[in-house]
Amino acid sequence: MFQATRRRLALWYTAVTAILLLLFATGVYLYVRSTLVERVDDTLNHVVEVVERSLVIEPVNFQPNKLRVNVEASFRNNADAAEDDHIDLEWFSPTGELRWSTFSEPLDIPIHGNRIGETVRVVGMGGWGDSELLLRQVTHRVEMGRQVLGYLRVSHPWFEVTKPSRQLIFDLALGTWLMVLSVAASGWFLSGKAMEPVGESYQRLKQFTADASHELRSPIALIQTNVQVALADLDLETNSISHYRQQLKLVERLTQRLGRLVNDLLFLARQDSGISKVVFSPCPVDALLMEVLEEQQLLATEKQITLTLSIVDPPGEIDPELQENWFTLMGNWDELVRLSTNLIGNALQYTPTQGNVQVELARLSGIRYGVASLQIKITDSGVGIPSESLPRLFDRFYRVDPARTHQSRETTTGSGLGLAIAQAIVEHHQGQIQVESVVGKGSTFIVILPISLEY
Repeated sequence: MFQATRRRLALWYTAVTAILLLLFATGVYLYVRSTLVERVDDTLNHVVEVVERSLVIEPVNFQPNKLRVNVEASFRNNADAAEDDHIDLEWFSPTGELRWSTFSEPLDIPIHGNRIGETVRVVGMGGWGDSELLLRQVTHRVEMGRQVLGYLRVSHPWFEVTKPSRQLIFDLALGTWLMVLSVAASGWFLSGKAMEPVGESYQRLKQFTADASHELRSPIALIQTNVQVALADLDLETNSISHYRQQLKLVERLTQRLGRLVNDLLFLARQDSGISKVVFSPCPVDALLMEVLEEQQLLATEKQITLTLSIVDPPGEIDPELQENWFTLMGNWDELVRLSTNLIGNALQYTPTQGNVQVELARLSGIRYGVASLQIKITDSGVGIPSESLPRLFDRFYRVDPARTHQSRETTTGSGLGLAIAQAIVEHHQGQIQVESVVGKGSTFIVILPISLEY
């Protein structure tokens, strides 16, 4: 699927670029050709002006009111030029009879006034053998007052235009072809680069779908099994009410677990889509952590884990009002409670009996984010996390060791979404989360949240 999409992208890149190059090459060719034609016409008109000024005009004998052009005096040299690109001249009488020409043979082309320039075709002329010859001609009517003295026609070989035009076509075609090949190769490379994040997202989506299906399938299957067993026992009427109550409680726990999983997935989906309409307000993080620790203290006591909160006091010389709001930031109370609960709950879950979990709150300087920030550090003396698992620790449904999650499923979601949700909440608050861990010694989660958000 991705290879076919990549081929289509590369083909579109190449096709669009080829069309643009063809339009550009056509424009260049037409511009250059018109420039060459204008240059030839300007040269011919300039020759006409020079020759007209050099004409020897004299009165006709016994007719003083009439004038004529002295052809012998005006056109003295009638030698054939050896160059292929020379300019030829022809002089015609007022009645259109050829009187003088630099051509070896007269051209069978009628004369008519045309100062703009025209292209004519000459076939089988002796000077060029039996081949065709294209000429660019300008015909000028020479007048003195109201009297027409004759016609001057100037001719120039057309290959002055056709030869560079053919070379230009070849160069443009070669350049366009090489450019299209380059664009095709570049398009294939760039389409591959463009498809990489799509492929990675697709693989993550596949993995996410598979993991979500697995997590949903397990509680649904257990619920279905327990209901079927309860219905079968009901038909036999051999069990007491307490037995059914136990099965219903199990179904209730599984339903709650399934509900938590669906809520977690819905929360992540809303964060990904950006449709979350959470309103931020001032949140005293010190009071928030005290509340969370009070809720988690029961679990810590059951596991005989020492759970402590350490708050770094603000400097004594600051303003009293600022000191009162030293640990207050703009955020969402419910999300920050969920963030703290997930991280502290994880620390308690993976810390053995007689261990300790320490939560530290401090305010950092304004170097980060350009504003002051709060740092929440949660350190445990648990089993630790292997270094190779750290890069994927915040991936959804990722578990370092599946056996670790069976320790206390009731206290957490047990689906591998806790840290992913924590990361989503931190990013929503424009913060950062990182982890440091040593296997067998414990882990430290560090959360840095800006006090004021930037939009």
